[in-house]
Amino acid sequence: MLWHKTIGKGPNLVLLHGWGFSSDIFQKLIEKYKKSYCITVIDLPGHGRSDDVDGGLESWCEELIQFIPNKSILLGWSLGGLLSIYIATRIQLEHLILVAATPSLVNHENWKFGINSEIFHQFAINLKNDNTKTLKRFVGLQSKDKSQILEIYEAIQKYPTTDKALNIGLDILLNSDLQEVYKKIEIPKSVVLGSLDTLVPDEIEGWYKDNKTQTYLLRSGHLPFLDKTFKLPSIKSIR
Repeated sequence: MLWHKTIGKGPNLVLLHGWGFSSDIFQKLIEKYKKSYCITVIDLPGHGRSDDVDGGLESWCEELIQFIPNKSILLGWSLGGLLSIYIATRIQLEHLILVAATPSLVNHENWKFGINSEIFHQFAINLKNDNTKTLKRFVGLQSKDKSQILEIYEAIQKYPTTDKALNIGLDILLNSDLQEVYKKIEIPKSVVLGSLDTLVPDEIEGWYKDNKTQTYLLRSGHLPFLDKTFKLPSIKSIR
């Protein structure tokens, strides 16, 4: 069973977090928008308070879909964004919002907006050898703000992700290429990127624009939604 919670009133807004985290990472965002939206947060499989789910991208998304109201605004951050791209092809949504997310995290022959595959493979090996140390290093990549890094690490420590979910999540990130899937999504699409992001380079902004996506670039790292300048993109602003 996946843990989920709904708070607030207004149009349905669903938030999906990233790898190794829980939905608690969205607390500030919830406080900011709960008077304007009916917000549902879901802990990904094996993350936070949720049980593990076997399989990979498809099985995780099928579980998540059960808790996403019809015609919701779906916001996905990082791994949550990758999952959101797939989900957007399976159910009827009002608006897809990606935050520091990409249809393919790793570089390959037909994709140049990711990270080096060898670096990512080494990260996966390090995770198996010492996941605590590797997660600390991963947190350090998220932000340059020391107080923010401490806040992020404490959030991870509060609800440790299962080893199974960490490995499945990494496999999804390493092997998923949803470029063509993304191009078929016909609902309004927005993406918020960070110019200081070390995981999703801001050069991807041009690709998103070429694929009918409203883009927003903030001076932030991999967590733009924690930045004071972050604003939730609205459908009105992109029509």
